[in-house]
Amino acid sequence: MSLGNERLSKNEKREAAREQARLLRDEQRKKDRRTKFILQGSIIVASLAIIAIIALVIVNSVRPVGPGPKNMASDGIQISQGAIATETPAIKAGGKPVANVRDEEKDTLDIQMYVDYLCPICGDFEATNGEYITSLLENGQTTVEIHPISILDRSSQGTKYSTRAANAAACVANYSPNQFYDFHNLMFANQPAENTAGLGDDEIIALTVDAGVDNAGDIKSCIQNKEFGAWVANASTRALNGPIPGSDVEKVIGTPTVIVNGLKYDGAVDDLASFQAFVVQAAGSTFNDSSTPTPTPTTAP
Repeated sequence: MSLGNERLSKNEKREAAREQARLLRDEQRKKDRRTKFILQGSIIVASLAIIAIIALVIVNSVRPVGPGPKNMASDGIQISQGAIATETPAIKAGGKPVANVRDEEKDTLDIQMYVDYLCPICGDFEATNGEYITSLLENGQTTVEIHPISILDRSSQGTKYSTRAANAAACVANYSPNQFYDFHNLMFANQPAENTAGLGDDEIIALTVDAGVDNAGDIKSCIQNKEFGAWVANASTRALNGPIPGSDVEKVIGTPTVIVNGLKYDGAVDDLASFQAFVVQAAGSTFNDSSTPTPTPTTAP
């Protein structure tokens, strides 16, 4: 066989090159299709994830507000002799509070207190008058109704301590109402300074244990999950907008707001004699609202 017969002709070389190019193009098209399918699949998966997130946000935003805490149908919890709470059903979702009515026939002394657990003036009032109020409870003819509200979240370095503390109070009212008064007193005995981060949730939970609460596990979860956070916001708004039922108070403009038999105390929060005199006068419905608070109560933002 001659050397010429062993070599490809120019036409054959040309055809071989064309065939090789065709094979390379076909392979590249297959790779391009695979890349396209992968890209499209990734886009679809990402789109579905975004849709799911948006749907979750929408669902959460339109989720109806849950009920308030039990035993706080008035937006406050009423305490009687022996620190026993008046049991009430919870405010239904979207419902309105129902005010407690003073038993005038029994000549009951009714004290209402609107407090923010971060409010230093509330702390001063409790330190000065707390034991006296407890002694009034022990006589069996006094009720104390405590309304935890939140107006000082801005003063806790972003931790929203006022809301967290009020939520914790609602948790105790709901799950262990007869230990509420002890917990309330412990919250003020351990009150953090304004413009600090406040107590952490674990520290608040420890105070519920110190108060000897029942259902400690439920209360712990309630505090951690901020179960009544929406109620705190709604109850605070109701207090700040008013009116305050069964009283001469149009609305809460600062804490503490203390009302005795429907009459607002405007005396000095750190003057026990002044408050005692007011209670005696209010009990006889002869109080003349003419004193000036010193210092000025913490105002709402």
